[in-house]
Parts: sequence; C-alpha cells; structure tokens
Amino acid sequence: MLDVGRLRVLVAVARTGSVTAAARELHYSQPSVSHHLARLEAETGAKLVQRAGRGIRLTDAGLLLAERAAEIMGRLDSAAAELAAHAGLRAGRVRLAAFPSALGTFVPTAAVRLAAAHPGLDLRLAEAEPPEALRMLRDGEVDVAVVFSYGETGPEEDGVRMTALLDDPGYLVTPADGPAQEDRAGLAGHTSSRWIAGCERCRIHLLHVCAEVGFTPRISFTTDDYVAVQAMVAAGLGVAFLPGLALSAHLRPGLRVTEVPGSTRRVFAATYGEPPDPPPTAALVAALVAGSPDVVRRPAAGR
Repeated sequence: MLDVGRLRVLVAVARTGSVTAAARELHYSQPSVSHHLARLEAETGAKLVQRAGRGIRLTDAGLLLAERAAEIMGRLDSAAAELAAHAGLRAGRVRLAAFPSALGTFVPTAAVRLAAAHPGLDLRLAEAEPPEALRMLRDGEVDVAVVFSYGETGPEEDGVRMTALLDDPGYLVTPADGPAQEDRAGLAGHTSSRWIAGCERCRIHLLHVCAEVGFTPRISFTTDDYVAVQAMVAAGLGVAFLPGLALSAHLRPGLRVTEVPGSTRRVFAATYGEPPDPPPTAALVAALVAGSPDVVRRPAAGR
C-alpha cells in the first residue's frame, strides 16, 4: 500500500517544481524529501523523478501519480475537515452575548433549536449591551453578539459581519390613566413631560426622534432595566421610549403603549473575522435566524 505521507511529498514537488521548494513548504529538510521520493519509487517500482540540469523533474509516471495523489489528498483533507466540524458540533462550545430584551424573548427559542439540532454543543450566554457585546466579540470572549442599531448609529468597525435577524419598532410608554390626547399626539404631546431614558444607543435615538418633532426631552431618570422603566412610568414618574422586544419580554399592567413611526431598530447577529465561521458559530447564527420573527408584533396594552 502506498504511503500517504510520501504521496503528499510527491504532490508538493509537482506543485512547487523543486525539492528545495517542496521541503520549504512541508517544513522538511531537503534530504528528507529526497528520501521520501526514493522510498516511493521503491514502493511503486516506477521511476518517478529524473535529473534535469541542477534540479529534477517528474517523469510521465511521476506526473500521473502526482495527479492522482492530489485527488487523494484533497479527499482526505475534506474528510478531515468534515470530521472536525462534526466533532465540533457534537462536543464543542459556542458563546453568545446579547442585550437583555433579546435574552428575554427570542434567544431562548434559538437556544432550544440549537440544542435539538446539536445536543452535544455547549451554549454559554452572557448579558451585554451592544458596545460591550461587540468588545467581547472582538476580544474573543464570545463567538456571536446579538446587537441592535438605529438609523443614526454609525457603522461597526471592519471585521464585524452582521446577519439581520429582525426589525424592532419603538413605542411611547405612558401611564394608562394619563391624558389620552397627549399620547395620540405621539412624542409631540410630551414636550413638557419628564422622560426616563435607557442605554446609550436608545438614549441617542430618543434625542434624535424628539429633535425631529422639535424638542429636547427632559431626561430625569436613566436606567438600562426595562422592568424598572415600566415601574417608574406606571408610578407617574415620567414617560419613556421602549423597543417592542422590551415590551414583549415584560409588559407591566397600567401602561399605555403607542407606536412611534420611523423609530424601528434593526437587530443583528454579529460575528468577527473572515468567513467561513467555525461550525458551532454558524450553527448558532442559523438557530438565531430561524428562531427570530421578521418583525416584533405590537404588544398588547397593559391592564
């Protein structure tokens, strides 16, 4: 039986055109390459190389064997890659960072899909707002980051690749027993209201949409906790702007929600580096795509 290692040496000599170049490519010494060629000739009983000036060239038999050996090496390498991918999905680990309302809505659905398709794959979850999640992604602390951006959010840095998951509309959140005519006027009905603001990206977007209708919101409270935001609104401490995912994850009784036109944010699964992604990462992104609605439905009013 022909030795696979020696066939690989023959393929390298055919591809590079010399023993020296083949030795450099394979990280062998030149005498080692010559030894492998001599042993391969002994195994086949055929003359595979011959001298040509100061170098060598393959004979017709050597060219024929090198061509077939290249096919064999390609199939072996493909088999090894497929096996590694299979093993990675059976017993690998994949790490995800996502913002709180994603963790409270569609991420668990995606996790169930991933576990059903790849029961040996260990999924680790971390909570992080987009800037921190992207830092974790770039630093190699996670494999996928679920993030969102608004129209005014700048592009992410080079190397970050985005897979679109869903569109998430924004809502004005006010006390259910407050003046309905103010809510019907949308943001413009609350130019003198106190506002409760959230994370940096949401706060920037709130300032942007309020500026479009001609005022700067008076922000009296700041918290990233959408449960706390709703509690403060219900208590009459102010009004807020919240995305649909936050209201889908938790909607407190005693609130009125009014959609704000043109305030939709886009949610993405972010990965980092050149494609293709490792199989566990690709499997997680596929599960997120399959487990996400195209658009977040309007939440029912709180009672």
